Amino acid sequence: MSDAIKLTTPLSDADVEGLQIGDRVLISGAIYTGRDAAHKRLTDLIQAGEPLPINIEGQIIYYVGPSPAKPGRPVGAAGPTTSYRMDAYAPELIRLGLKGMIGKGARNQDVKDAMVKFKAVYFAAIGGAGALMAQAIKKAEIIAYEDLGPEAIRKMEVEDFPVIVVNDVRGNDLYEEGIRKYSL
Repeated sequence: MSDAIKLTTPLSDADVEGLQIGDRVLISGAIYTGRDAAHKRLTDLIQAGEPLPINIEGQIIYYVGPSPAKPGRPVGAAGPTTSYRMDAYAPELIRLGLKGMIGKGARNQDVKDAMVKFKAVYFAAIGGAGALMAQAIKKAEIIAYEDLGPEAIRKMEVEDFPVIVVNDVRGNDLYEEGIRKYSL
């Protein structure tokens, strides 16, 4: 990905404003993992007025439940899970400053509207290539909800983690654009 945009977390408004659908991005720094069970717990805390176990502002959440690590590795295979399961929770996290999400599949209109209003982006990772994706993960530690096993929230240090911008801050959608472009 020699023509890729390199970003380091945490992300700013300027970082995400500079991205467009179809951009190839290499992410370095800390990203957090979380799937639907963890997202439910986070939104329950928000609704109760309780602090979150992570500072969400400027962060990226990767929708993944990595497999157990092999000796000498921080995680096993770490491919993205389908993102729509987090759609009920994502707008509130975006409102609180979440700047990026990584997964696979399309997002609903509420999530896309929140990305426009609060300046966040949605990245796609390569589905079916969990072992390859794991090579960019240099360190991983459980931060919250250890009882959820693979779905616990982890802080992962990544280097040149490859993703593609699917939804940008202007409301564009790479999946919809692809359908328009090729439906003749």
